[in-house]
Amino acid sequence: MAVDVLTFGCRLNAYESEVIKRQADAAGLSGLEGGAVIVNTCAVTAEAVRQARQAIRKARRENPQARIIVTGCAAQTEPATFGAMDEVDLILGNEEKLKAHSYRALPDFGVNQFEKVRVNDIMEVRETASHMVDALEGRARAFVQVQNGCDHRCTFCIIPYGRGNSRSVPMGAVVDQVRRLVGNGYAEVVLTGVDLTSFGADLPGSPRLGRLVRTILRQVPELKRLRLSSIDSIEADTDLLAALAEEERLMPHLHLSLQAGDDMILKRMKRRHLRADSIRFCEEVRKLRPDVVFGADIIAGFPTETEEMFKNSLAIVEECGLTHLHVFPFSPRKGTPAARMPQLPRDVVKERAARLRRAGDAAYQRHLASLRGTRQRILIEREGLGRTAGFTLAATDAGAPGEIVEAFVTGNDGDRLTATVLQQAA
Repeated sequence: MAVDVLTFGCRLNAYESEVIKRQADAAGLSGLEGGAVIVNTCAVTAEAVRQARQAIRKARRENPQARIIVTGCAAQTEPATFGAMDEVDLILGNEEKLKAHSYRALPDFGVNQFEKVRVNDIMEVRETASHMVDALEGRARAFVQVQNGCDHRCTFCIIPYGRGNSRSVPMGAVVDQVRRLVGNGYAEVVLTGVDLTSFGADLPGSPRLGRLVRTILRQVPELKRLRLSSIDSIEADTDLLAALAEEERLMPHLHLSLQAGDDMILKRMKRRHLRADSIRFCEEVRKLRPDVVFGADIIAGFPTETEEMFKNSLAIVEECGLTHLHVFPFSPRKGTPAARMPQLPRDVVKERAARLRRAGDAAYQRHLASLRGTRQRILIEREGLGRTAGFTLAATDAGAPGEIVEAFVTGNDGDRLTATVLQQAA
């Protein structure tokens, strides 16, 4: 029977789920009677943990004979929570989940509570292995993990305790992986990490993300598209900005970890930028790459946030020209400083999140309308659907998954662009 992997959370988790599946198969889990279900959890919000627990219960109901393994950030930060669930057979930490031997003793586990939980101290991990994934099932684009962990301690964030300190994959290993993926037919590769712009600080010579990007594009000339996942704009180096200006194959889409648009809230979050830094960064990048599209993460209802403070976050959507907005209602995570700060009523948090989402929706509608009548190169993800260089979803009338097509945008349906394919792009 096949190993079923359920993935929650970020793109890095999606990438790691492919590694997990390969390692579990290598360990022989696919041969287990009753099969195995691996739940790769997220810890970014309390809601994410709740959804994972719900999925575990559902998996047990639907697969009464299967072995159920829980891993990921929530398993790393809350092993006791999942260890107390009768539905769970094994808990693996974020380091253990990527190693085949962690799964090999699976038929014998569960003798006692001690053996059920296999979660080591993530802060002791010093390296990030380069896991070669030759193919990512059902995707036109591939994700390459170049960094893991985080050295920063934002007051709202539990992730460093799930991922450990920042560590990078050596540049040569990254280039080799990108080359292999391109050789397997992928037109687009996405560089991903927990704190992507901190890449290289722990490597010899301390190369920055911009140097990695330049090296990939130079050494893998057959790569058609290179994309970045979420970045921290305050850490963007001059090489990275130069690459955005000069390298057409580096996609003009940046998803920014802004979190707020008010200076006092940013300080209480222990962020390293102010609202003026974010606005200035977006203005500077637009001058270098006029077609750039910005997305951003913003938290609504952070502790102590007044209506005036919230309006500054609301205003930054337009001031930065944001298009793809990810809004998070503040969710206190046990063990973080923000959880001990004066909390806002939940109805206020939800109402502010709704207002931010409306502002994001309006910005996205303006973006869709602005592209009508333009020509766009679209990477087809599945039949009839793809994404532009700016990561905007587009419905097309032709093109096979994995192809990049040249298309004319005829309009939009409020959710995605509608486009007529002119020709297959080179």
